[in-house]
Order: sequence, then structure tokens, then C-alpha cells
Amino acid sequence: MKVIITTLSYAKMNKVYQKILQGNCLKVLDDFYSKNGKFFDFIYADPPYFLSNGGITCQNGKMVKVDKGNWDKSKGAEINHEFNIAWLTRCQKVLKPNGTIMVSGTLHVIYSIGYAMQQINMKILNNITWQKPNPPPNLACRNFTHSTETIIWAAKNNKSKHLFNYKDMKLLNNNKQMKDVWTMTSPKKDEKKFGRHPTQKPIELINRILLATTKEQDYVLDPFAGSGTTGLACKINNRNFIGIEIEKNYVSLSKKRMQAG
Repeated sequence: MKVIITTLSYAKMNKVYQKILQGNCLKVLDDFYSKNGKFFDFIYADPPYFLSNGGITCQNGKMVKVDKGNWDKSKGAEINHEFNIAWLTRCQKVLKPNGTIMVSGTLHVIYSIGYAMQQINMKILNNITWQKPNPPPNLACRNFTHSTETIIWAAKNNKSKHLFNYKDMKLLNNNKQMKDVWTMTSPKKDEKKFGRHPTQKPIELINRILLATTKEQDYVLDPFAGSGTTGLACKINNRNFIGIEIEKNYVSLSKKRMQAG
């Protein structure tokens, strides 16, 4: 697959570097590593959840299909897991020796992610639960309402001396140790004014992640950039950003959001 590179200008206020690479993250990361080696301080990834199987959900009070696109269709547990190992291995390569990664997901993918991390000898640091106070109702009424996503935080390997801004997190939490359950709403309406992505994360969530795990001018990667929330959060918090996104329309959406800032 051809890699199309779209470079955004340096943000005038924060003087951070932002770039979107359009293409398959496996190919892009192979090319990137061959040219740049261990480059990133932190990675946030929101990979496919493999949920697009013809099911339904509730959105704005209406019943809608959950099919998000071919990129989200399951190819079976074994092939899905092979894909997770493949992209995580590449992310591990481009991380600096003390770099860390956070990966979000629902129950449909997160157990594969955690096992893959163990298989490639990453060091799992935390299991964060993002609790949503406003989840869509469960239409089938045959199980509990899905109201959480899991974020696994891991270091490159067991030798990594990871960064954690403990004091900042404590200050943010009324001078108490921050727990691993975070309650935040889904993206607000104004976060979707340029368009929407079916798995878009709230800017509040990514802001907290960056403030916890990085410092100013660090280089951050998002291999599944989607609507560009990670890039926008990097611009707000004075972090450099490189994102990878396979869908052209989401590359365009990311550019609009980051340029508007």
C-alpha cells in the first residue's frame, strides 16, 4: 500500500510538530523504524475492536448498526490476535528504551492485547478502567449495560524506567493518589463539529493520559489516529505528534481538528 504523507505546519503557540501518515500502520511503522529507529517517548493506540459483525446499538435514541467499516470486521480470534502481535511488535521497536504505551479497548479485544504484550515481553504497569456515566442502553436486555473501556499501560520491556507524573496526577485529584478508575463522558458535541469517528475518544481522556505519562516536547505516536484526538491533545499540551491513519476521510478530519486547535 502506498504511503501518503501529509505534514501539518508547526503550531504557532506551542511550537510542536504534527504529522499524519496515511497508510497501513504495519507498513508505515516498518518504514519509519528503518529510517528513525527508537524514536517515540509514548504511544497511545486505539486499535480496531473487531465489533462490526452486523449487531445493533442505540445512538441518540435510535437503533443503529454497529458496523464501522471493513477495518473493524473480525477475521476470527487467531487472525485478530496475530494482527495485534504484529502492530504491537512494531510499536515496541519504535519506542525509546524507557518509553511506554497505552492501549484502549473493550472486552472484545483487550484480552488479546494484554496477552500479546506479555508474549513480546512488555512490562504491564496498570489496568485503567474508563467508566462512562452516559452509556447507550442495552437493547437486548440479556446482559449488563456496557459502560466501560479498559486501557492497558505497559513499558517497552522489564528494563524500562518509565515516566509517571505522580505529583501532577495527585494534584489533579484533589491532592489524593489517583486511582485506576476514571469517570468521564463520551466526546462532547463540540468535539465532533468537523465530523465524527465511530470510536472517537474524549479529549479529556487523552489529555489526562498525556499529562500522566509524558513531558513537554516528547514525541507521541498514535498508530490508529482516527479523528485526530491524540494529535489535538498533543498540540494543547505541547507534545510533538505523529499519527498513522489508513482511511483518507479520517486523515482529512484529523487535519481539520488539529489545524483549528
